[in-house]
Amino acid sequence: MSFFYELADQYIDGEWRTGTGSWDIIDFNPYNGEKLAAITIATAQEVDLAYRAAERAQRSWATTGPYERREVLERALRITAELHDDIVDAIIDELGGTRVKAEHEVRVAQEFLRDAIHQALRPPGSLLPALADGKENRLYRLPVGVIGVISPFNFPFLVAMKSVAPALALGNAVVVKPNQNAPVVGGVLIAKIFEDAGLPAGLLNIVITDVAEIGDAFIEHPVPKVISFAGSDRVGRHVGAVAAGHFKRTILELSGNSALVVLEDADIDYAVDAAVFSRFVYQGQVCMAANRILVDRRVEREFTEKFTARVAALKTGDPRDPETRIGPVINTLQADALTTLVDQAIAEGATALVRGRTRGNLVEPTVLAGLPEGSPLLSQEIFGPVALLVTFDGEDEAVRIANDTPYGLSGAVHTRSAERGVRFARRVVSGMFHVNDSTVQDDPQVAFGGEKSSGIGRLNGEATVEAFTTQRWISIQHGRTAFPF
Repeated sequence: MSFFYELADQYIDGEWRTGTGSWDIIDFNPYNGEKLAAITIATAQEVDLAYRAAERAQRSWATTGPYERREVLERALRITAELHDDIVDAIIDELGGTRVKAEHEVRVAQEFLRDAIHQALRPPGSLLPALADGKENRLYRLPVGVIGVISPFNFPFLVAMKSVAPALALGNAVVVKPNQNAPVVGGVLIAKIFEDAGLPAGLLNIVITDVAEIGDAFIEHPVPKVISFAGSDRVGRHVGAVAAGHFKRTILELSGNSALVVLEDADIDYAVDAAVFSRFVYQGQVCMAANRILVDRRVEREFTEKFTARVAALKTGDPRDPETRIGPVINTLQADALTTLVDQAIAEGATALVRGRTRGNLVEPTVLAGLPEGSPLLSQEIFGPVALLVTFDGEDEAVRIANDTPYGLSGAVHTRSAERGVRFARRVVSGMFHVNDSTVQDDPQVAFGGEKSSGIGRLNGEATVEAFTTQRWISIQHGRTAFPF
């Protein structure tokens, strides 16, 4: 077991401390049920202490030179690289992630840290022309102050780092509330990295708690100016509504129902590879996962035969086994929900081309076809290893089906003509769409976010700068203004 679990506690104002709540969050390994840690939850009082510590520390951090901030982030990157194997082990143990998933998450998180190092040196503002003679307009980009981050369980290290690292680089302080299923990977681990990197006390705080204890205190608190949330659209709607009532900015990365579209001229073998990965990476517990795989009727038979053969061969089991492709879902509640969902789909008339078994938290992959049009299953997010195959006749029908969902996060189209793919992608209402690739993509330089019920706002690159800074206009009149009275 990773040494991070020995640290599992609240991290407030540079100190590891026990929460004062009346109950513990028990952190379990979802594969074997091993108890990893017991963490006494933080109360609203600890949330207040964390935010107040962040507020105090941020004042001096904002005036710290960008090169000094960069040095802290450079050390954090080196430490992350040194702890690579330990972080991978923690992801496998706490999340049930396969080794492939864990290695991918750590590698991409390091790329985001690398990008944050450069963001520390981004230009602080600009000079703009003025209407009046002799006047100078300066537009400064300043840190917003304190940012509250609520991270999910599926990619907690990466998703939290996407907000934490650039927020610190840009002169902000951060308070993180990790998901209860990932308190170590999504919170403790990140605090330890930055503590060892020499980040001044108070700039990063971790509160491990539950809404049953603190209600909306994390969002309503007067200190944070931005709330960065990743999770379900149901919870995201509540976060957005509460934050708006307190005039807080929100970045909401929410649920998805992505479509991977296979046109008749696609490279079928490659499209199968992309579809298997897009649907089944981390057991399908990914907001960008391809819930729906849309296939042109002219290539339906070839694609279906190859796809189902590949899916049936995926090994389900111990995530520590390098050959395992499908590990456990996060908990028994999720496993039972997925089993019920498949049973309901079959009762509706769907055909199970591959029907996986459920053994504890291990849910073997299932492929369903022939769902009746209008089935609720086609428009909702499925957070697990269940693929829906849908046939279409021509591009127009494919676009209609791809858009027939309240979500618009990601998607992909496969075709031998890249420009045809781009034309198709532009017709789909989605924050991100990929030609001849997987639906699961993230890049430090490219704006990440969704449309419709998949969220509000963007992160990565310039979008992160926009999210975590505010603009202040300061003008200087070098001459004299002629006032009208």
